[in-house]
Amino acid sequence: MPLHHKLAQLNPIVTFLGFLDTPLLIPILALYATSLGSDIVTVGIIIGAYSITNTITNILGGRWVDKVGYKAPLITGLCGDAIAMVAYALCQVPWHLVLVRAFHGLSGGLVGPATMAFTAHHASPTEKGKAMSIYGVAIATGTLIGFGVGGTVASRLGYHLLFYIGSALLVLGVLLACLMPQDRANVQQERPTHRNLGDMLQLATTGKRPVSYLSIFAQYFSFGGVVALLPLSMATLGMEAFHVGMVLAIFSLMFIIVQSFSGRISDRAGRLKPIAIALALGVMALIAMPLAGNFPALTAVMIVYGIAYGILFPAASALLIDHVTPEEYGITTGLFHALITIGVAVGAPLIGWIAQFTGLRVGLALAGSIFLAALALTLTHLRKERSCNVAS
Repeated sequence: MPLHHKLAQLNPIVTFLGFLDTPLLIPILALYATSLGSDIVTVGIIIGAYSITNTITNILGGRWVDKVGYKAPLITGLCGDAIAMVAYALCQVPWHLVLVRAFHGLSGGLVGPATMAFTAHHASPTEKGKAMSIYGVAIATGTLIGFGVGGTVASRLGYHLLFYIGSALLVLGVLLACLMPQDRANVQQERPTHRNLGDMLQLATTGKRPVSYLSIFAQYFSFGGVVALLPLSMATLGMEAFHVGMVLAIFSLMFIIVQSFSGRISDRAGRLKPIAIALALGVMALIAMPLAGNFPALTAVMIVYGIAYGILFPAASALLIDHVTPEEYGITTGLFHALITIGVAVGAPLIGWIAQFTGLRVGLALAGSIFLAALALTLTHLRKERSCNVAS
């Protein structure tokens, strides 16, 4: 195997390291903010600051990737993340933490478009689903390990050491990213010098791209609602934090396992059928979730929920890159990652607010309502696709 291709295989490792830092912080961030004197309102601002700046940089970072290739944005983002992790340890008051979170969101927003664009560039035309499966597994594995390790390390060794460990892992990611090959052929091509809002809207709403974008937004919107309400719903059944951690771990494991092969299925069966199946499974899981009255039943529901996500992510990702030119990989994948961030950021507070009026069970079930919109759009495109096939 040529050295170029061997070095390209570093991308899943770099993706894993680049997406590990935020899950490391999620279990401890509110507690750390409180230890610096934050009240509940300031904790919300601290958590939200990352999402706001991350969303902006995902889009702008995607444009940068299209102009210069993936490597400079990726290394810049990883370096910024490494600096941010050290800066967390230097915070003395809550508003220091707000500024660090905002900076962390800015730098982290470069990593997603760069790694996903690299994956798209190096994917075989007939195996894009497989490539996106590997990419999704790298992200999901980082999330699973980050959630598990972050709280454990912080509780036993302290917050600061967790920050330093996270920074060291990101520095390792920088070193590996420096070894990855540049996409010289793409850099030499004429790249778009700008994209205004109208261009971006046209890009997002043309062809089958809306299916990909709405599906991924629905996936993470509902997940935000689940993360916000499921622990509270389980507490009403007499379950504890241990049980919450177990069902989320089961969900994450199924997400990883199914992704490892589901992308290949979409390469053979097309993108729309797996997306439709995944969305339907997601709706069923979210309706059943508040009806599950004990731990075994919830475990079964979370298995189905994880299967839905494992089918959806690679197919939706591959559908997106199927219908864009290589010169637009950055901007399209940047918007894709922005919708992931927005989905969680909007889903959690909105579903929580709805649950205040409807109750936990109804609120949890309603987290899947946007899946129905995505499913309707997917089925519409699937019917059009079948009609075109019959006509041809």
